[in-house]
Amino acid sequence: MSQMDRRRALKLLGSLGALGATGLTAACGGQDGVETEEPISDEPVRIGMIVAQSGVYKPIGDEMLRGFQLYLDLNDQRLGGHPVDLVVADEGETPESGRAALDELVKQRVLALTGVVNSSVMLGMRDAVEQAKIPLIGSNSSPSTLQSVVYIWRTSYINDEPGRALAPYVKDAVGANGKVAIIAPDYDAGRDSVQGFRQSFGESDDRISDPVIWTKYFPGKPDRNGFAPYIEQLVERDPDAIYCFYSGEAAIEFLKKLRQAGYRNRIYAPGFLTEGPVLGQLRQRDAEGIVTSLNYSADLNNAANRRFASAFRKAHGSTPTTYAMASYDAAQVLSKGIRIAGNDLNPLQLNLALGRVGQIDSPRGPWQFNQPRTPQQKWYLREVKLDGQVLSNVLINELATLG
Repeated sequence: MSQMDRRRALKLLGSLGALGATGLTAACGGQDGVETEEPISDEPVRIGMIVAQSGVYKPIGDEMLRGFQLYLDLNDQRLGGHPVDLVVADEGETPESGRAALDELVKQRVLALTGVVNSSVMLGMRDAVEQAKIPLIGSNSSPSTLQSVVYIWRTSYINDEPGRALAPYVKDAVGANGKVAIIAPDYDAGRDSVQGFRQSFGESDDRISDPVIWTKYFPGKPDRNGFAPYIEQLVERDPDAIYCFYSGEAAIEFLKKLRQAGYRNRIYAPGFLTEGPVLGQLRQRDAEGIVTSLNYSADLNNAANRRFASAFRKAHGSTPTTYAMASYDAAQVLSKGIRIAGNDLNPLQLNLALGRVGQIDSPRGPWQFNQPRTPQQKWYLREVKLDGQVLSNVLINELATLG
């Protein structure tokens, strides 16, 4: 046996021992999302990424692409020891455009899929993914009605979880006699968010007894007076606090119009309300003090996040978002799954391997897949505060572990 063959044999035996002790985690990557094993093949793996590259969801799609690419940049452009051929298809804004992106990637015989911004798109491609038998690691959209899937995994959350995590805190904050008004857009993710909040708060609780104010769904920037009739209803109720669900341009417009209408009480929401570029477009008096729940905060103090956040800021000059983090983790999950699948690498074997990836050392903190193929993870309480001269989502404490 040559010295090289002997070294590889000893390494393999060591890996097998580690597998027995750690459930396959040792052979699938190192700490902080950095591979520690040598490359095992020069045969490329083709990964298809479905993200919005046009339309109103493009900012989120860009963040997801940045997160996935950052993992590749930190790992010599490899997943599971293989060089990566990353093929990006434009999700667009509708289930139809998302399905077209999926069909394009399936024709290119990808090993796996990742991405998907919009919940409606995810629901629209569910059956096609299951029929194609290609694993999809969804890294954002996660409707609660997406159930009984075999090939769809999610590194983000389920849409009702931010509200479920936040509700107990809001109950304590408003007190026994406080009134909470609920306002949200009438579409899949908005309904999930409200359902999670109401169920966790207690649907029969008098403090949330007023009917939900369902607004029109504004995927882009609302019309100038698009929120006016809804905000008028809300202000007339004179609540002690509101719970809302908006993101992106709709979040900016909603908060501006809400403050212009004179509302100065507390605002609670899933973290998407103030995530990404939103805070940069709001005045201090419009945003300061907003309290949100999210599965990630850029100021989490753990080794994986220190590495991830530092590398992200260096590469893009901005604070990483939950969208980038979940996509970074999707790459990490794929890398571990590809290593576990070994030489018998095809979509079916990779999908089986994904069930054995074990704990993920993530910037959000350690997590693992549960039976529905979504993360069992911590949720965090954040508050918008001035960080120097800049508004930031500042970590307050942990809320709950869900999943």
